[in-house]
Amino acid sequence: MVYLDHAATTPVRPEAVEAWARTASLTGNASSIHAAGQAARRALEDARERLAAVVGCDPIEVVFTSGGTEAVNLAITGMWRARAREDGAFVLPDGEHHAALDAVEALAAREGATVRPVPLDPQGRIDADRFAAALDGAVAATAIAANNEVGTVNDVPALARAASLAAVPLHVDAVAAFGHVRVDYRSWRADAAGPAGLIAMSVSAHKIGGPTGVGALVASRTADLVPLLRGGGQQRGLRAGTQAVAGAVAFAVAAELAEAERESEQRRLAAMRRRLVAGVLATVDDVELLGDPEERVPGNAHLLFHGAGGEPLLFLLDVAGICVSTGSACQAGVPEPSHVVLALGRTDAEARQVLRFTLGRTSTDADVDAVLAALPEAVTRARAASGRRPGARS
Repeated sequence: MVYLDHAATTPVRPEAVEAWARTASLTGNASSIHAAGQAARRALEDARERLAAVVGCDPIEVVFTSGGTEAVNLAITGMWRARAREDGAFVLPDGEHHAALDAVEALAAREGATVRPVPLDPQGRIDADRFAAALDGAVAATAIAANNEVGTVNDVPALARAASLAAVPLHVDAVAAFGHVRVDYRSWRADAAGPAGLIAMSVSAHKIGGPTGVGALVASRTADLVPLLRGGGQQRGLRAGTQAVAGAVAFAVAAELAEAERESEQRRLAAMRRRLVAGVLATVDDVELLGDPEERVPGNAHLLFHGAGGEPLLFLLDVAGICVSTGSACQAGVPEPSHVVLALGRTDAEARQVLRFTLGRTSTDADVDAVLAALPEAVTRARAASGRRPGARS
């Protein structure tokens, strides 16, 4: 099997599995004061310190969650509820992950928030000037560090600076960026002070070779957030519940390994991505690479195949033993056009004709060769199924 859907999830690292198994054998609740509980507490706090060192924050600012989606929801809903007012606006760029989109839309539907959108440029980037203009008088804002579909990397320091100058709290969704491009909460936050500017950042374990069901929200010491979960004072009162010590330890191990190899993997994966894109463009007609050609997550190749439905293409490649995606895994199986592609100014038809190839730590040149060998026939069959005549553009 050729697995090129690493943006959906990536294989768990053996070191993370070993760390999880070793820690899971401990008996004790990290909130208990007896010896067993304190042993668990030491393992948990060691993991918090190690993850904090990787993401560039203080250990107390790391709030472990059940994954990236919970972290995003805690930040967005928590920021809003701490400051909600009747005429309040939430700044939401187009093309965000559905964890952010759906959270803000729920606030609009049930809690009176006004959604203030920010358009993307044709390469999928949040325009910093438009983002800054939208912040005027807003209650809160969110922005994605790297687009999870087209892979374009945003200028987070510029967005954070704009939020700080506007005295608006900002959450950054770094789930798709973490482990693949530089993520440094402290430098991104810069000299912002108090409960405004960049106050929260979400990351997830399973995107970097950690276990599923583990994530973290980096919440500044001065962040004003209303918790989603109640029932205990754990983690500064921001996330009640018995903490998953083994998951936290495995996450920390995966984060350290991902950061240690990040620069070399960036070069390796970018080279393979370029070869993949060049090979596709040379062997299949009427194909476009979406997103920024270079300022993107290194292993991401998001391609628009004019006249070929993304779903049929996905299934044809799956039969050939190649796993790819039509977009975010959170929306996989739902026959809807990609909202990210629509945000680029593309048509509804084009938003249904895309595939996302994402390479990762286990990807090889042989995987690229397999795709290049199977793709031309798959595209021909998908276009024929759609009724597209050779040479015609839909």
